[in-house]
Amino acid sequence: MAITKEDIIKALEEMKLTELNELVKAIEEHFDVVASAGVAVAAGPAAADSAPSEVSIMLTNAGGQKVAVIKVVKEVTGLGLMDAKKLVDGTLPVAIKENVKIEEADAIKAQLIEAGASVEYK
Repeated sequence: MAITKEDIIKALEEMKLTELNELVKAIEEHFDVVASAGVAVAAGPAAADSAPSEVSIMLTNAGGQKVAVIKVVKEVTGLGLMDAKKLVDGTLPVAIKENVKIEEADAIKAQLIEAGASVEYK
C-alpha cells in the first residue's frame, strides 16, 4: 500500500511546529537540499550573498496565550519572569533577541509561534 500525498499532508497537519522544523532539517540533510531552494534559485546568486547572516527577532503580537509566550521569552532571553512579562506586555513590536544567527533565530521563532505569538525578523 503506497502512501499518498493526502496521507502525508494529514500527518503534517498533526505535527507540532518544532516537529515540522526538525523534519525539514532532516529532509534537507538526507537529500542535501535547502528547503527554500526555489526562492534562492529564482533570486539568483547575488541575492544569496546579500542575505543577512544575523537578524533581530521581533515579537509583533503575543497572541491569546501570553503565559506560554512569556515562558518562551524567559527561556530564550535569560530574563527573570517579571522582566519577560514586562517585555511581552510592553509596546509591540519589541526585539526579543538581537543579532542572532539565522539558524538560532528560526528555532526561537518556531518556539514563539508554537506558544501562540506572531514574530518577524528585522
